[in-house]
Amino acid sequence: MCPPDSKTSSTILIVDDEPSVLVGLRSVLERQQFHVVATTSTERALRELTQRMFGVVISDQNMPEMTGLEFLKEVREIQPDASRVLITAAIDLPTLVDAINEGEIYRFIAKPWLREELLATLGNAKSRHELVVQNRQLLEQTTKLNQQISEANIVLAAQVVQLESHREQLASKNKELKQRYDLSLELSSRILATYDSMLAGQTKAIAALTEQMLTSLHFTPEERESLQTSAWLCDLGLIGVPRDLYRSFIDHPEQLSERDLASIHSHPTYSQTLTAHVDGRPLVGQTVRSHHEKFDGSGYPDGLAGSQIPWAARCLAVAVLFVESRLSTDQALALIDKESGHALDPEAVRLFRQTTNLRALPRSVSEVMVNDLQPGMVLANGIYSPHGLLLVGQGQSLSSATITKLRSHNLTAPIQHQLLVYS
Repeated sequence: MCPPDSKTSSTILIVDDEPSVLVGLRSVLERQQFHVVATTSTERALRELTQRMFGVVISDQNMPEMTGLEFLKEVREIQPDASRVLITAAIDLPTLVDAINEGEIYRFIAKPWLREELLATLGNAKSRHELVVQNRQLLEQTTKLNQQISEANIVLAAQVVQLESHREQLASKNKELKQRYDLSLELSSRILATYDSMLAGQTKAIAALTEQMLTSLHFTPEERESLQTSAWLCDLGLIGVPRDLYRSFIDHPEQLSERDLASIHSHPTYSQTLTAHVDGRPLVGQTVRSHHEKFDGSGYPDGLAGSQIPWAARCLAVAVLFVESRLSTDQALALIDKESGHALDPEAVRLFRQTTNLRALPRSVSEVMVNDLQPGMVLANGIYSPHGLLLVGQGQSLSSATITKLRSHNLTAPIQHQLLVYS
């Protein structure tokens, strides 16, 4: 069967055993831009149906080879989309109604037919064919799309299963890596304990303090992980220093030669090298290397100052000084306050005091960082510049403008003391 072309709906097959009827119908329909194929033989008409597509098939009822209804039933089997019209002068109405209801014919035209009635019926038959073809094409497209969607869903389901499998494998590998990572930290701790038990104890104390600092929201995820790891590994390079020299540094640092001090001061660099075997992330190595840098630039090994020192390293330096001072809590806190703005970043000192709660404050007073200041807060102590100039007095309520000025001042001349506000 040939596929339909754009003129199919306007192509009409007429079958009637009277040549004069065919001539009359052809004349009327061709003036209406229909393409007409006419024949007096149902046998020839059936052959035509197998060779080309028709939008409308018209048949007389009374023909010698078969009746019009019998012929149109055959048409229905060959070209079900074609609109079938019966022309008859003598057939009972119930038979015609049944033929229409059962889909054997679309309409019937009584003889003698009226031109207007004929054209209206065939116009509707043409429209019906176009609609049927369009609906079938839409159905085919829908079926094809549904099939494609079904196939895509099958592929997607398989991909989901595969992704879930990969996720489980990745989770398992991450768990294994985390276990290995923890074992590496544990091994590093044991190495320090073997080298010097006091040094291992200091490392645990530093790590515990940094864990408290990490409860703050003042870290990015990368800074948080770097500080957590660096606390355990920052002094690992000391194992490269002779133990007697390290003990002398602890007990009598003033007796060491410049060469001995240089050996001690090189341990952050060695720690960075050893840390790379445990955690290769650059910020971890930088934090380890910089934990003895000083805020005023007088530290080692690189003489970094201020914001040149990674934020995680500035925070770690506070915990390191607190622990390695080997002073009482109050004395160590006093030392930290003294070094705020010199060896230590004042903001890191405030964060340390705020999160560790090593110094009790009155219930109505809390310590904040410069970046935590909010309009409406009331100061519980005065704020002074490093040179002793009063910037904001005690009891003053902070405005947005005042806070902006304080933050700007802090960038050029860091505020070194505690910032206390009434809760």
